[in-house]
Amino acid sequence: MAHKPQIKIPATYMRGGTSKGVFFRLQDLPEAAQVPGAARDALLMRVIGSPDPYGKQIDGMGGATSSTSKTVIISKSSKQDHDVDYLFGQVSIDKAFVDWSGNCGNLSAAVGPFAISAGLVDASRIPHNGVAVVRIWQANIGKTIIGHVPMTNGAVQETGDFELDGVTFPAAEVQLEFMDPAAEEEGAGGAMFPTGNLVDDLEVPGVGTLKATMINAGIPTIFVDAEAIGYKGTELQDAINSDEKALTMFETIRAHGAVRMGLIKNIDEIATRQHTPKVAFVAKPADYVASSGKRVAASDVDLLVRAMSMGKLHHAMMGTAAVAIGTAAAISGTLVNLAAGGGARDAVRFGHPSGTLRVGAEAQEEGGEWTVTKAIMSRSARVLMEGWVRVPGE
Repeated sequence: MAHKPQIKIPATYMRGGTSKGVFFRLQDLPEAAQVPGAARDALLMRVIGSPDPYGKQIDGMGGATSSTSKTVIISKSSKQDHDVDYLFGQVSIDKAFVDWSGNCGNLSAAVGPFAISAGLVDASRIPHNGVAVVRIWQANIGKTIIGHVPMTNGAVQETGDFELDGVTFPAAEVQLEFMDPAAEEEGAGGAMFPTGNLVDDLEVPGVGTLKATMINAGIPTIFVDAEAIGYKGTELQDAINSDEKALTMFETIRAHGAVRMGLIKNIDEIATRQHTPKVAFVAKPADYVASSGKRVAASDVDLLVRAMSMGKLHHAMMGTAAVAIGTAAAISGTLVNLAAGGGARDAVRFGHPSGTLRVGAEAQEEGGEWTVTKAIMSRSARVLMEGWVRVPGE
């Protein structure tokens, strides 16, 4: 039986924040994969090594975690006053599924550097030395991200002394501005708080009635109090990811929260929506030891946050969830704001399993409605490998 040879596709493997992903220029994809649909999804799954019943993604570029099972497609922007369009695909590890429902805030830091290096940003907008401002259209959620990319001698500067907890080595700082980050999710009416409340009573069968802040900002996120579900907010991955009962509880909270947020019509639909919404739990500051062995003192942070991603506790913090944290913290009365001590604030530093992160947000209330003009945080990014990925020709 004859077998088709593998095909080669130009690609770049990049780290952005605490995530890694395979980046493509739209124009480099096979013609059938240049448009949304089954061919594109099949290609990206094969590149990453999914679906893998072993859960290891050995036969692909994925790293068997939600942070490393990611793909990005970049093209010159179709939108006025933007440089590039950025499309993010979260690839399921063990199921034949690519989730296009949300953004990856961490990989957002790598979009500007990739776009410049790939020749997708007009040369007139790129300084020889200084900071290039890359205007990114986030196509999954229809939002603008502004990336500030350092340039040295006409090239993207990747090395530096900016340290990011969850990333072993320092690199150059890339500042990101998430403009008007309240997500306009289908069914949620574009409202930052789709239920109309800063805090709701969320009934979760088998768990109870939980106080919850459900917010569309950066990515749809359901925040609950750590204490209400039996945690302290100081937990690391093993404490939760090895507990099947806990994982089931979080998925049940996520499903019922998604229905209340108008993201799905019934809880059964949550199986086809792994990337969104996120579930996170918050607590007041406390001392703990991060996964690296670094000691985090209560005085180092304003609050503690732990977040679930693709069914597991995240090793650090998703960038989009950090936007949700910063936004909710800026709005008096949310569970995030109360955990941080309440009152008005335009930035918080929160503790996560790998250390701490600072995120800022500009929020204001008009006529009883809250709006956030932007959320700001810093990440880093660098190219890990570039060349071609190969996939079987069929």
